[in-house]
Amino acid sequence: MQRLDQRAQDALRPITITPNFVSSASGSCLIEAGGTRVICTASVEEGVPPFLRGKGEGWLTAEYAMLPASTGRRKQRDGLKKDGRGVEISRLIGRVLRQAVDRSRLGERTITIDCDVLEADGGTRTAAITGGYVALCLAVQKLLSDGRLKESPVIRQIAAVSCGVVEGEALLDLCYQEDSQAQADMNVVLDESGAYIELQGTGEGRPFTAQELATLLNYAGKGISELMAYQRAALGDAYQVIGQKQKLVLASNNAHKIKELRHMLGDRFDILSMAEAGYEGDIDENGSTFEANAIIKAEAVRDFTGLLSLADDSGLMVDALEGAPGVNSARYAGRHGDDAANNEKLLYLMEEIEEGERSAQFVSVLALASPFTKTLTFRGECPGKILYETRGQGGFGYDPLFEYETGKTFAEMTQEEKDAVSHRARAMAKLRDYLK
Repeated sequence: MQRLDQRAQDALRPITITPNFVSSASGSCLIEAGGTRVICTASVEEGVPPFLRGKGEGWLTAEYAMLPASTGRRKQRDGLKKDGRGVEISRLIGRVLRQAVDRSRLGERTITIDCDVLEADGGTRTAAITGGYVALCLAVQKLLSDGRLKESPVIRQIAAVSCGVVEGEALLDLCYQEDSQAQADMNVVLDESGAYIELQGTGEGRPFTAQELATLLNYAGKGISELMAYQRAALGDAYQVIGQKQKLVLASNNAHKIKELRHMLGDRFDILSMAEAGYEGDIDENGSTFEANAIIKAEAVRDFTGLLSLADDSGLMVDALEGAPGVNSARYAGRHGDDAANNEKLLYLMEEIEEGERSAQFVSVLALASPFTKTLTFRGECPGKILYETRGQGGFGYDPLFEYETGKTFAEMTQEEKDAVSHRARAMAKLRDYLK
């Protein structure tokens, strides 16, 4: 069929996105898709709804409305009773755009996306999503420039488009007249990878086939890719707020420990050492437990940097020595970090201990300190025994004296072998389960 505006079946209507359209809003734009025009604004308020208070998470919600003259025939304004269609679309916009943010990085604040339709010529909800995303990113950029956020919570790009079957033909981005005649109608929301955020499809005039569905989804993917280019152009420098890895500062100056933790965490975070984050000097580890010391370190670095921080406090607990060296493991012989002296002292104290009484555990406690939530701890223990002499050239600390159940010391294991069974690996596994 020949379309009213002579477009190809898989072509978008002319798109214009004007950023910062409302100067009083934290973020805003005017999006125009053919004859459809929608003002999208993002407002930021401190605080969250009651069900989120005290959880350290932010919230994103949305409201959608059509202005009285938006359809050519006056539409009555909402009163006490909300327009059902408007409520449904508001929920859709909020639900979709919440997928764009990591709310744990937002803190206890609420972003409200308001979408007001100036003129409606089909595709108003998808235009509202596409424009609402631009307004969201601009609001986040302002939060960052004002110092109210240290890093962006925007984790993915999102855009939406309509499509449908009209007179037996699959078409992209329907205008009102095409939409009113559609035999099947669909709204598609994707992220930048092409993964589906929301898919709404209805056979209004007749059922649609699998082949028609495949064509519609193909058209939608092409159209959304083009819409995302329009979003990027409208955002300019603000595009940098999208998809930043969360920074994680490791609260340690121990090069061996930092290497192990980086290896275990993989590429989920943008990992910084204390020095790389600008933290200089030592932290007074005056706690009486591994948990207390890990929390002290993580919170000190978090408070200094304003970023998510991870600390490890670990050590060796020997049963025959009533749990010593324990929290004093790194300074057991008097000087912090003198591995040779610490091992020599342990051997001296253990030389009269019989083979069957040389059991010990390596213990690690990871403390994760967020700027927005309560600090959490994750404990891992690895059982083994203390040898009569050192064995192996790898590892650090007490590794050459600690034999695991496989018969190898930690100093004889490869990094991969150690990372599979160590106390730190076991604590890390609990942390990763929490982060899922």
